[in-house]
Amino acid sequence: MTRGTRLVAIATFFSLSIGPCVLAAQDGQTVDGDRARPHSRYQLRSGDVLAVDFPFVPDFNQTITVQPDGFVTLRAIGTVRVQSLTVPELTAKLRDEYGAILQNPVLTVDLKEFERPYFVVTGEVERPGKYELRGRTTATQALAVAGGFKDRAKYSEAVIFRPLPEGGFESTPINLKTLVKEGRLSADVPLQPGDMLFVPRGRGAINWSAVSVVVSSLWVVTYLVR
Repeated sequence: MTRGTRLVAIATFFSLSIGPCVLAAQDGQTVDGDRARPHSRYQLRSGDVLAVDFPFVPDFNQTITVQPDGFVTLRAIGTVRVQSLTVPELTAKLRDEYGAILQNPVLTVDLKEFERPYFVVTGEVERPGKYELRGRTTATQALAVAGGFKDRAKYSEAVIFRPLPEGGFESTPINLKTLVKEGRLSADVPLQPGDMLFVPRGRGAINWSAVSVVVSSLWVVTYLVR
């Protein structure tokens, strides 16, 4: 079996194993389904739109968007950080905050719009892009969704870049060559929302300073296309 045939077979195998875990890419092809991750509460992030309703104090009603720094600005109490809170947690937090100016405040928080969890695959793959994440999806499965490696890929030196809550990102090297060729799928790495899998070109060692510039640019592009 040639290398190209073997990679096609691997990609086909993982594509079939993923099932409904991953949706189509950013080109507009999507599959209907729940947006939040199974078995967990959705955590608020930048770009989410919330409606805060006070049935007895309608002057405080407003629709707000979570800003890139994770804060929102609310009437009478000012800025509040909501990043990573669930809707019930935010509701409880706002009751405490408004309790300083209202007696036993009654309010509801409704999540009107929110971004579907996603991952990005870039570098020497056939279909680099932004893909929707549903359920458990590993690095090798993400690779299959992106069409597999190109011939010049150095997939023994792939990297997962993960955004940090305080800004920036952390990098985790991953040897996809070992995982795929030796069948060590127990060591496969599950992706988290916002992760980027980068597969470098196979000419010498990775230029980490160049990769950092590319990654920073990609996070900007990723934010703009949300």
